[in-house]
Amino acid sequence: MADVSVTWLGHASFRVDSPGGKRIYVDPWLGNPKCPDSEKEPERIDLIAITHGHGDHVGETVELSKQFKPKAVVANVELKAWLQQQGAELDDLPGPNKGGTVEVDGIKLTLVNAFHSSGSDAGDYLGEAAGIVLELENGTKLYFAGDTCVFGDMQLIARIYSPDVAILPIGGHFTMDPREAGVAL
Repeated sequence: MADVSVTWLGHASFRVDSPGGKRIYVDPWLGNPKCPDSEKEPERIDLIAITHGHGDHVGETVELSKQFKPKAVVANVELKAWLQQQGAELDDLPGPNKGGTVEVDGIKLTLVNAFHSSGSDAGDYLGEAAGIVLELENGTKLYFAGDTCVFGDMQLIARIYSPDVAILPIGGHFTMDPREAGVAL
């Protein structure tokens, strides 16, 4: 992990700086109250990954895609189509589904299971929520669980992908609570 920088941007938003110099945003809700002022205006974005369609995870993806024109926006097929309808500037890569892997400039993103809902603020169905296993150029693997409860198949995610770091939600109302997160680890 020495060559990887993971920065929490409040709520479920993260910036990952890869060993190869890529800047990746996961669930980029930069308008959340915990996002540091210094992070609200990114200097660049190479890749965006989104776990599900709730507004506190999609965040400013449409605006960010127009401003930075990232190499890819990785989200499930329904969510990616919806983002395009909202005016996002997207790559030609079709959105994957769970179990699907997308490779962008040496970075692999695999959608894995999560148990949560996924819809727009207006109630549009945006596919199922997912976790994301992000494999960087040096082989470091980060597991972003997204919003989910604990579930037994997390053992399979560990067995198949062997993440170096797991980023888990802890809320107790919309996601798992601290006890469940401890079991998930």
